[in-house]
Amino acid sequence: MALIVQKYGGTSVGTVEKIENVAEKVIATRDAGHAVVVVVSAMSGETNRLIGMAKQITAQPEAREYDVLVSTGEQVTIALLSMALNKRGYPARSYTGSQVRILTDSAHTRARILDIDESRMRVDLDAGRVVVVAGFQGRDEQGNITTLGRGGSDTTAVALAAALKADECQIYTDVDGVYTTDPRVVHDARRLNCITFDEMLEMASLGSKVLQIRAVEFAGKYNVRLRVLSSFVEGAGTLITFEDDEMEQPVISGIAFNRDEAKLTILGVPDEPGTAYAILGAIGDANIEIDMIIQNVAADSTTDFTFTVHRNDYDRALMILEQTAKALNAREVSGDKAIVKISLVGVGMRSHAGVASKMFKTLADEGINIRMISTSEIKISVVVEEKYLELGVRALHSAFNLAEAPAA
Repeated sequence: MALIVQKYGGTSVGTVEKIENVAEKVIATRDAGHAVVVVVSAMSGETNRLIGMAKQITAQPEAREYDVLVSTGEQVTIALLSMALNKRGYPARSYTGSQVRILTDSAHTRARILDIDESRMRVDLDAGRVVVVAGFQGRDEQGNITTLGRGGSDTTAVALAAALKADECQIYTDVDGVYTTDPRVVHDARRLNCITFDEMLEMASLGSKVLQIRAVEFAGKYNVRLRVLSSFVEGAGTLITFEDDEMEQPVISGIAFNRDEAKLTILGVPDEPGTAYAILGAIGDANIEIDMIIQNVAADSTTDFTFTVHRNDYDRALMILEQTAKALNAREVSGDKAIVKISLVGVGMRSHAGVASKMFKTLADEGINIRMISTSEIKISVVVEEKYLELGVRALHSAFNLAEAPAA
């Protein structure tokens, strides 16, 4: 008997009627001869409602109490889904993260899973029950309720699949798989049958919102077969797994993009050891994440330093950089919030030359100027003006023939 872990997000369990539909999906899996563990999120909108109430009390809720509050949304869902299964004659038992003993560190609102005691779940599975677990939450060594951050139910599902050595972890959401790019931007974007963990990690880190990046990291680390499926449309979805000699290996698997970029530049700083740290150290100390970095050395022994941050961090980063500029006697500081990042992703890049030149020519033919470039083994990213985002994505999608399935 295969063991399947299924995760249903907030839109999949947003109403009692939808929870009843989830129960039918779980039963279909059970009737196919599989043991099932189900991980659910809070009903759509419920977490935001709880956060809203907290904000009415105080603008800065104490982190421990915040976790106690927002974790209750999932408790409602597990109880209702278990009731729906029991009503249909399929024994089910619900567990909060604390009850199933998902041990985390004590970093409230962004805790990381340290260990899982799967013994209770094993007993229920051996007795033929469906196990229903609250996603997004756990407990620390002091018994405090903790939460894993937004999208944490994906991580819960993958972690349970790893602990139970499940045959597959199925993530049900409002899309029917991973696409070559966002179908809302490119109408003929194609659903991928299969994608590697490396590619999915890049796609998630570069702006694809299909899966939480920590869940993909966890799945790759513990070799959990991961599949993205739709709660509302039947289909095989997209399998995320390790690279295999028999897998399709197109040069480019997909195009990711991120609208939340901002660029900062400091001009005319001394070209000497320690300058880069002086610039970026202060930014890092403010807990601002830096993405792309470019340094240009001039003939007069000065350098220009450019980097990108999340757009929400732009104003803070600019203020810090202006202070640094005074300390370094820099010539000028400038910034730009009207930029985006477009990225090509594909394991096939490892063995194919000319991808970068084709990308640059395609953008040039559309009159799109490239501001910054970053590469890795399976990724090429460029920063361009925000107004060219959709044009650039569509042009690249067409140039690399991503709408067409690779030859078998």
